[in-house]
Amino acid sequence: MKAKQRLIVAVIVLGLLMTGPFVVTSLLVWLDMKEAERTLLTNLLVSRLPVGTMMTLFGFALGVGVLHKLFKQYVEGLLRMAETLRLMLGANRNFRVTIEGPPEVQQLAQAANDLAQQRDALMDDVDSQIATAKASVEEEKNRLAALMSELAQAVVVCNLDGRILLYNNRARLQFKALSQGPTSVAGGALIGLGRSIFSILEKSQVDHAEEVIRQRLSAGKTAISNFITTTRGGQLLRAQMVPVLAASGDEGEAAMSGYVLTVENITRSIEEEERRDQALHSLTQGSRSSIANIRAAVANLLDYPDMEPELRERFLRVIDDEVAKRSQVIDQTMSQFSDAMKTRWPLEDILGIDIIAAAQRRIEDKLKLPSKMEEIDDALWIKADSFSLVFALVSLASKLQDHYEPRELRFRLTSAGKLAYLDLIWAGPAMSSETFYTWEMESMQIGSESSPLSLRDVIDRHGGEIWYEREKAAHRAFFRFVLPVAVPELESEPEERSRGKGRPEYYDFDLFKFEDKSIDLDRKLSDLTYTVFDTETTGLEPSKGDEIIQIGAVRIVNNRLLRQEVFNQIVDPECPLKPESIPIHGITEDMVRGKPNIDVILPAFHEFCEDTVLIAHNAAFDMRFLQLKEERTGIRFTQPVLDTLLLSAVVHPNQESHKLDVILERLGVSIGTRHNALEDALATGEVFLKLVKLLEDMGIVTVRQALAAAEKTYFARVKY
Repeated sequence: MKAKQRLIVAVIVLGLLMTGPFVVTSLLVWLDMKEAERTLLTNLLVSRLPVGTMMTLFGFALGVGVLHKLFKQYVEGLLRMAETLRLMLGANRNFRVTIEGPPEVQQLAQAANDLAQQRDALMDDVDSQIATAKASVEEEKNRLAALMSELAQAVVVCNLDGRILLYNNRARLQFKALSQGPTSVAGGALIGLGRSIFSILEKSQVDHAEEVIRQRLSAGKTAISNFITTTRGGQLLRAQMVPVLAASGDEGEAAMSGYVLTVENITRSIEEEERRDQALHSLTQGSRSSIANIRAAVANLLDYPDMEPELRERFLRVIDDEVAKRSQVIDQTMSQFSDAMKTRWPLEDILGIDIIAAAQRRIEDKLKLPSKMEEIDDALWIKADSFSLVFALVSLASKLQDHYEPRELRFRLTSAGKLAYLDLIWAGPAMSSETFYTWEMESMQIGSESSPLSLRDVIDRHGGEIWYEREKAAHRAFFRFVLPVAVPELESEPEERSRGKGRPEYYDFDLFKFEDKSIDLDRKLSDLTYTVFDTETTGLEPSKGDEIIQIGAVRIVNNRLLRQEVFNQIVDPECPLKPESIPIHGITEDMVRGKPNIDVILPAFHEFCEDTVLIAHNAAFDMRFLQLKEERTGIRFTQPVLDTLLLSAVVHPNQESHKLDVILERLGVSIGTRHNALEDALATGEVFLKLVKLLEDMGIVTVRQALAAAEKTYFARVKY
């Protein structure tokens, strides 16, 4: 029997005790009286009945009040204390019972807090000993994690079902760039823990590679398989597969439990090969006829030295025209196919201004020669071997100082199409072509520091060019380095890095035990994959035209909140924002205008949360907005939805508030900023993970049981 039902019974008993003896006594007396006595008694009682009734009611009300007071202090107080004790035992060990109520209850609360304090001290001691014992294992694990995270090659680990168990940051960036379709609007969600690798790679090719590895394993050969596949967007990927082996069976034979894929996007290199062929074709096309014309003109000039001046002039003009044409062809080819003309020496993408700054520091340090910048494109990236390029600049500066003693040097950095021009400028006398050729071909040297490379080697390494040129009007000269322009690859966003505290969550070594996580209402809550989401809206009335302006979501896999696998998108509501709502969510008119509307965002969100259970705080509100868009977008969210507000009411029915802020404090969850859809989704995810443990303590272990319990709470009746 519930506490409130027991209170009602107590009130009824009180009423019976106050009226029952009087009624029974009166009945017995009444039966023993004669008619005259009954008449006399009736007249006597009727005249005094109002006073008696009022006194009885007053006494009953006073009794009920006392009962209610005792019920609040002893029954409900003890129930709240019991919930708090369960919190201390499970979700929030730092929580303490509030000292309140009658003296006896206060003493009990103080005794419970003292016991909790002693237990915490013992647990801290045990945790410390466990941490000491596991320190070496954790250190090794963290080293492996760091190695995995920072590898420059995309690495993905899958189980035999093709489910992604681990992936590194390079894989995330690479597949994010390849994302196609709706998900691409929110950063791409092709890759994620628990997702299928077959959404990225062709399943038949992966299966074939797996079969090849099994055959090689059985034959005792090196187990490795390579294949090239295409993505839905037409990109070419080269993949290498090696098995993850685990000892199994009585004979200790290695069993394949999964595989490691290293993936490289070779689309660009294939395209560069094609462009290199085109460049070669462009250079050779028409060369034969031009060279034939030049040879014929030169032969005539040599064979007939006494020819007429006009005729000689015509031959010389032919040579000049053909040379000019070939020069033009070479210039056009260099401009159009600069990327394809690069050498295969590994070059890094670097800001040109950083190269100049490094060269300036070395020149000033080694040569004590001042330098300045002029006409610098500070946003220009170049592909360079920065060490050899800086060494070449300083080496040239050293030779200039030795031979021409310039008072200062200047740097200039400009671009023309796909080529960057890096100029080293000085004022002084002209130098001969022979001198420059000598400098170009001899090994570079700066004081006692020498390099086996020549200036020409450095230029060839960059697939570029260098020449010497005079600026007669300014009475100065310069060396021009022609270098390839780079388009730097974007690194992960600062916001994403800031969300991940410590080791990134692209992997979890425990996930080798991962199994298929399709939605099954009878699976354990801790076994399923979830999408925790929240929306920001123009107002609180979805049925009266308020719209979604932001959707934020995060995934929970293997009972872990994956802060790197998020969906975060501002939505253009196509209607004005309500001024009173802006201070709450911080989203302004300028932030939503020009963003995709709900027709674009909802399919992307639907793909992000596919095959997962949805979780939200006060889910009825958010789901109402989504349901109202079903007809317009054709998108339906049919998966189960768990509401942390209702689940909180299930585990803590005697608590007065189930607002997200209050629950966070109650469960001991510390977060940063909130009232942003993504931040609220992250907070809700933290709360859900705490509630799972408390629900299990109550015997609620499956999604079906959680849904049934939530539906019985008072808050489940709220409609939007």
